[in-house]
Amino acid sequence: MKPPILLILIIFLLIFAVELYFIQALKTVSADYSPTKRKYILWFAYSIAICSIALTAVSAFYPPPNWNNTLRFIAAIFLILFLCKFIGCIFLFVDDFIRFIKWIIFKIKSNPADSIENTSNHISRIKFFSYLALTFSVIPAVSFIYGMVRGAYKYRVHKVKVTSKNLPDAFNGFKIVQLSDIHCGSFMSSEPLVKAFNIVLDQKPDMIFFTGDLVNNETPETEPHLQAFKMLKAPYGVFSCLGNHDYGDYKQWETPEEKKQNLDNLKDVHRNSGWRLLMNEHVPIEKDGQKIAVLGIENWSGNKRFTKYGKLENAHAGTESYPFKILLSHDPSHWDAQVRKETKYNDIDLTLSGHTHGMQFGIEIPGFRWSPVQYLYQQWAGLYKQDNQHLYVNRGLGFLGYPGRLGIWPEITVIELVKA
Repeated sequence: MKPPILLILIIFLLIFAVELYFIQALKTVSADYSPTKRKYILWFAYSIAICSIALTAVSAFYPPPNWNNTLRFIAAIFLILFLCKFIGCIFLFVDDFIRFIKWIIFKIKSNPADSIENTSNHISRIKFFSYLALTFSVIPAVSFIYGMVRGAYKYRVHKVKVTSKNLPDAFNGFKIVQLSDIHCGSFMSSEPLVKAFNIVLDQKPDMIFFTGDLVNNETPETEPHLQAFKMLKAPYGVFSCLGNHDYGDYKQWETPEEKKQNLDNLKDVHRNSGWRLLMNEHVPIEKDGQKIAVLGIENWSGNKRFTKYGKLENAHAGTESYPFKILLSHDPSHWDAQVRKETKYNDIDLTLSGHTHGMQFGIEIPGFRWSPVQYLYQQWAGLYKQDNQHLYVNRGLGFLGYPGRLGIWPEITVIELVKA
């Protein structure tokens, strides 16, 4: 679906104005540079501006949803550059607005000597605002591009212990690796996934869980990565559940049957990869004659924007005899909305979720963490406990939208079960 002509025109004018504004700032700042250095800086700026306008023209006739990953990656870089320039131009606009107001006052006042500012100060102020514009453009741009080139693949292993008195003795020290939100359609090759999966195998897990969103929209995204998925193996199995993106709800399908077939094909990918996809069901895990239950449901969210496919009542039925229960549920809002809210599910000891990605942007340092996603989800990353129930929210392995990560790095979770 092509955007309307008026929208295209507005976008073109906005891009042209911002690029022109930003180049004026570069001209001001580089005025004292050598002619050769100034020429290279300006030619580079003009090249970036032309490419931004060209990509906008391409998107008008060839919509971004049809682009391949390489073109999307390039477009994302230019989009980030444009947004950072837009932020920087705010400072230039402030300066121009101040000068416009002073010009009006100058026209009104009868004594020009009281109104005209010192020329040297005027030039100094222009340079000051130009430097501000460049600073607040370049630093974010470099940071976000770093997040795309390096941050997206800066895998971090998070090790946590979950202690419970309900855990059978045989499972004391049992090691689980959790992955979530691979979004394989965002990867340009399988190499980063192979790197991540080798890290998983190095942890020597007893069991591996994947908590949803294998794809962005459709099953064909998995085709380049099928061999990589088969790498994941563990003595007690690999188990998975579906996330909101796995249903193809964000793609326009020709027929309902086509959408259903896409989901059936995705289920086959899980099965052919050696993963046991849990669809509102549970399986027993036995070790040394003792058992725990692993429950897995389809996507169920406490947010009204997402369809509730999951049926926890089906997965939970028949688990009364298992002393310890682990639930795979993609969306962490499910924990407060149903798992903890309804008394009959209070015997679910550990819920594993993903979904939030930590918004792929934030700050995590010892003693402090912040991400914009915390204003949307009460539980958005890491381990949470309420009474005897635990929730772990994985930050996700892949990325979506912004093709990178900054501050909230891709996560491989290692959970050790400990008998209280």
